[in-house]
Amino acid sequence: MRRTWLATIVIGFRCVKCDVSLTYHKFTNDLRCHYCGYTQSNLSNCKACGSNDLQQKGLGTERIEEDLKTLFPSANIGRMDYDTVKTKHGHNKIIEAFENHEFDILVGTQMVTKGLDFGNVSLVGVLNADALLFYPDFRALERAYQLLLQVSGRAGRREKRGKVLIQIGALDNKIIPFILENNYDDFYQHQMLERQQYMYPPYSRLIKISFKHKEFQTTVDAAKRVAEYLSSKYPNTITGPNAPIIQKINNFYLRDIFGEN
Repeated sequence: MRRTWLATIVIGFRCVKCDVSLTYHKFTNDLRCHYCGYTQSNLSNCKACGSNDLQQKGLGTERIEEDLKTLFPSANIGRMDYDTVKTKHGHNKIIEAFENHEFDILVGTQMVTKGLDFGNVSLVGVLNADALLFYPDFRALERAYQLLLQVSGRAGRREKRGKVLIQIGALDNKIIPFILENNYDDFYQHQMLERQQYMYPPYSRLIKISFKHKEFQTTVDAAKRVAEYLSSKYPNTITGPNAPIIQKINNFYLRDIFGEN
């Protein structure tokens, strides 16, 4: 029997050690934190209200693989993600199997895009590309552009031309024309002008100082004191302290200070 690992983010159940939601794994029927490794048995009722009307949501590779099996029951589907390539030769085995037509469809994370030369790919699909565009980082568009072009290059690399389908809601995003036209030069100029306007690298240097401690108030107080000291020495160059996207990992609270030079 082939094991299927169906992972779904469970919004209602959070890790007791980290500021993140747990992920449901179907085969083991448990909830896991992908940051610290904490696990707990799957719950049938909501802790807050007691309701047993729980729904699984998510677009993990395991969930996509499960849905594809329903849509294409006769297809052989492979998966390339952290779980399937963590063995010594897992990565190469999946690539070889796909090249040898043992898989009709390959589902994968971003690692599929990293320099792999698949000769028999006729269609590439990118799901939920909006998550790349709206990540809170000044390099988000640059990374999204690189990734989308890389994954597009998986289709039709040799004799046959392929198609690329990108699922995206923000059709008016400024990056879309550059991707459709494969216009690197204009994208580069656009990004450089934007970074110059807001004094982002390479027009400045950014330094991040991170604080972590098991006591929340200790973390906040230490970050605040250092930020105040640095601000007195280097006026108008210090930002923070700020809470990162994930404010707690493995029982350590986090705070960041940014300096600009």
